[in-house]
Amino acid sequence: MRYLLSSILLILCFSCASYPKKNGFTATNSKKATITNPYFSNTAKDYVYKANIDAFGSSFGGIFIVKKLGQNHHRIVFTTEIGNKIFDFTFKGDDFKVNHILKKLDKKILINVLKNDFKVLIKEKLLVEKGFQQDLNSIYKTQISNKNYYHFVSEEKLHKVIRINNRKEKVVFTFSEIENNIANEIQISHQNINLKILLKAL
Repeated sequence: MRYLLSSILLILCFSCASYPKKNGFTATNSKKATITNPYFSNTAKDYVYKANIDAFGSSFGGIFIVKKLGQNHHRIVFTTEIGNKIFDFTFKGDDFKVNHILKKLDKKILINVLKNDFKVLIKEKLLVEKGFQQDLNSIYKTQISNKNYYHFVSEEKLHKVIRINNRKEKVVFTFSEIENNIANEIQISHQNINLKILLKAL
C-alpha cells in the first residue's frame, strides 16, 4: 500500500512538473536578450518550397512561396503546381490579411492556426525569457502572440521550435538540411489536431 501511494505521488508530481523539468532541461544564466530566426529574412530572395499540407482529412500539394517585403512584412502564397491560388496571406507588423483562400479551407479556426504557424516561421527577432541547456542544445523560452515557445539551437543553428500549452507539446516545428541561413526542409506537426505541413525547398 505504501509503495502504491508513493508511486501515485511520484506520477502526480511528474505530471505537474514544468515542461523544462519534465524534459531534463538545465537552467542557465544566459544573458542573451534575443535570438534570431534567419530562415525568411532576406528581402532579395524568394523562398520557394514544394509543399504538402494535410488538414482535417484533406490533402493539398503545391508550391509554397514566402517573400519578405520589408521589416516585419511578409507575404505567403500557396498555389497548385499550375498556379491556382490555394491561399494568400500578408503579415505586416501585428496586422494579418487574408488576400485569398480556397473556399474549402475558409474556416476561421483553420485560418487562425495557419496564421499562428506561419508567424513562427517568419518571426525574426525574439525576446528571450529564460535559457536552458539539454545535451548539445541551447534552448530559449520565448513568446509569440502570447503563446509559449521553446527554440532549440545547436551549432548556432535553429533546428526546432515547440509550442507548449499546459506543459504539453502542441506544435513542433522542425528545420533541417540547413545551409546559408536557409532551412531546405521544414515540417510543422500539430499534436492535438489533424494538421501537418511539409515543405521542401526547390
